[in-house]
Amino acid sequence: MPELLEERDPLNPAGGMEAYLKRMLQRRAQLVRQREALQEKAEAVLLEARSAGRDQLGPEEDSELRKYTKQMKALGADIAGLDERIEETRQEVERTGSISKNLAKIRQAETAVTRVREMAVYQQGDKRRSYMQDLVKMSLNLDATGECRERLMRHAQDVATSDDYREFRDIDRVDGTGGYAVPPVWLMNQYIELARPGRAFANLVQRQPLPGGTDSINIPKLLTGTAVGMQTDNQDVTEVDLTDTFVNAPVRTIAGQQGLAIQLIDQSPIAFDDVVFRDLVAAHAAAVDQQVLQGDGTGGLGPGNQAGGQVLGVDYTPGILTVAAATVDIQGVYSAIANAIQQVHTTRFLPPEVIVMHPRRWGWFLSLLDTTQRPLFLPSANSPMNIGGLLTAVASQQVVGQMHGLPVVTDPNISTGTPPTGAPLGTPGDGEDTIYVARVSDLVLWEGGIRARVLPETRAQTLTVLLQIYSYIAFSAGRYPQSVAVITGLTPPTF
Repeated sequence: MPELLEERDPLNPAGGMEAYLKRMLQRRAQLVRQREALQEKAEAVLLEARSAGRDQLGPEEDSELRKYTKQMKALGADIAGLDERIEETRQEVERTGSISKNLAKIRQAETAVTRVREMAVYQQGDKRRSYMQDLVKMSLNLDATGECRERLMRHAQDVATSDDYREFRDIDRVDGTGGYAVPPVWLMNQYIELARPGRAFANLVQRQPLPGGTDSINIPKLLTGTAVGMQTDNQDVTEVDLTDTFVNAPVRTIAGQQGLAIQLIDQSPIAFDDVVFRDLVAAHAAAVDQQVLQGDGTGGLGPGNQAGGQVLGVDYTPGILTVAAATVDIQGVYSAIANAIQQVHTTRFLPPEVIVMHPRRWGWFLSLLDTTQRPLFLPSANSPMNIGGLLTAVASQQVVGQMHGLPVVTDPNISTGTPPTGAPLGTPGDGEDTIYVARVSDLVLWEGGIRARVLPETRAQTLTVLLQIYSYIAFSAGRYPQSVAVITGLTPPTF
């Protein structure tokens, strides 16, 4: 195969194995085209003899046909040999690529290990280094040696460069230079693992990072859509212009604070991050959940007499579906939930995803008995038949069972008290509680990372330091309000 002598050596650095493989593929395509051309010539010789009505080829025709077939045989052998070399080279290219990819992963892992070791400024259980103690001492000018400031600055560098803090930086209105205000990542993970069950409904909805540099988010929404109809021959095709609008979700602040005596900071032998931070973020989580459910969208007093701007929660979103229970018994409530499910199906044209209720309402369901005093809600392990629902877990603020084929989640933040003045139709009150049937992926919660700060002057007269945490959120259920149906008219259950 003399043509292949023109190919470059595969070890030639100027070419590389991938380039060499590409040239061999091009050469193979060229040889295939040459062989196809010879085959066409050979078939033309046979066709000419057949057209003349002859079964035998003449001497010249036979000689020409033998020449073409000989050349085709040689090209076929060249192609077969080239195929073998192509396969060998392909395997080596893939093997080299796999080795390079694995090497990159190993180097990345080595870098990650080095980075983690270098940036472990504050570690869980380390009593010598407390993030909040350092933050307080630097703010009070009690850092005589400068060690606290140095650790906080290294922590700020970690926040700015580490992927571990990606969720908590550059996603709200705090300047990136304040990285030391972001609590250590293990504390943030503790917030996720320990505190977020206190925000059961908020954890169900679609969550997105809050964009920076904005006080509100506008979400596009279609008002009316296009149309399709039957078309008569040579007549106009149906055409209806769609119209759109937007739903506005204002960015609101959620904050909490705790006063600490300077004596505790000066004399405490332990890191008190756990004590302070866990309590604050637990309250923060509950506040987020309450806003998602019951925020009234105004700047005045709202649910729970909370002051300040609020998001527009589910209960106050116009267009939310409401279904009144005909009777407060298993038949009335069970039928109302079925009605709510079909209403989401027939207005949103997609299925609901979850049923959310107060724990006491779920407890009421579990207490119900049929006419022969058998429970209507049984553990799934019992393989029950003809029941109202399943008990899948003895748990709190998470999936606890099933009804109508949907998971049931309990949330104690669902209101059971008197609704605030101006509350919309369907807002629970006078001891009522609401059951939500929702397609929660249509609801969106934008969240920024939690920030911490220290205020030593605010209560200086009592030698008290004020610790604060705060974050920004925005929420909207208004793009598809028909994705939520609430069951109303549920009087307080009796057991």
